[in-house]
Amino acid sequence: MTAAAFTDNFKGALLMMASMAAFTLNDTFVKALSGELPLFQLLFLRGILTTALVGLLAWRLGALSRRIPRRDWQLVGLRLVAEIGAAYFFLTALFNMPLANVTAILQSLPLVVTLSAALLFSEPLGWRRLSAILIGLCGVLLIVRPGTEGFTLYSVYALIAVGFVTMRDLCTRRLSPETPSMLVTFLTSGAVMVFFGLGSVVDSWVPLDGGAALKIVGASVMVFGGYLFSIMVMRVGEISFVTPFRYTGLIWALVLGWAVFGDWPAPVTMMGAAIVVGSGIFMLYRERQLSRGGKTVGA
Repeated sequence: MTAAAFTDNFKGALLMMASMAAFTLNDTFVKALSGELPLFQLLFLRGILTTALVGLLAWRLGALSRRIPRRDWQLVGLRLVAEIGAAYFFLTALFNMPLANVTAILQSLPLVVTLSAALLFSEPLGWRRLSAILIGLCGVLLIVRPGTEGFTLYSVYALIAVGFVTMRDLCTRRLSPETPSMLVTFLTSGAVMVFFGLGSVVDSWVPLDGGAALKIVGASVMVFGGYLFSIMVMRVGEISFVTPFRYTGLIWALVLGWAVFGDWPAPVTMMGAAIVVGSGIFMLYRERQLSRGGKTVGA
């Protein structure tokens, strides 16, 4: 690896960690509001500022002047539905579970996406990566622990959220290269805002005090920061090198969950999270190894 490549990979790793930190800080702000505001009101208010910031970034990048190919509109529509479903189920789980537990379950996403792509799109998947996925899913079972006292309905909500995020990511992977990602992100943010805005009409609104307003602003800025850093990551360093650093989100969740809410996962949950992360890193390492060797990814 050349010095320039090392520097780019180092920058990419820092940006990925910054992205994960931003998204986890958003989750922290949102969870801190769980006892103050109804979910639909919270997501609508956060969505107003987030959509404005994302729209500004999309405009600066020239994405708003481009068009989505007609053949991609169905995928974009499915992606919007998936994002709305993911937001509802993930945040409902977040309101009722420790931050680190929900985040640990979400770390299974790369495993589930890879397995789903193999089943639905016949993407190649070798026995090593399949074994890593199955081991990682066993780690998820240790986190959720069905049939035990620690198992709740909200654990199922977190798993449903993983399903919706998987649907979102699979739709994203099938989009044409001509479709601008920032335009899709802007439309998604706007759809979430509109959906939860309409839903909030049914609920009684709660007046905002200064503290709640600041938390909403903080959550909006962190979501925008997460999107921004994610875009910057794609332009710096090797994706295969940078991607494993997404698991630093779990470290942030552990630290913030303990510092802000006084939560610390049970040892069995930590063991399950370690299995999920280890399986994900091995799978990414295997993909990188095969791609560098010029072999089929599923070998």
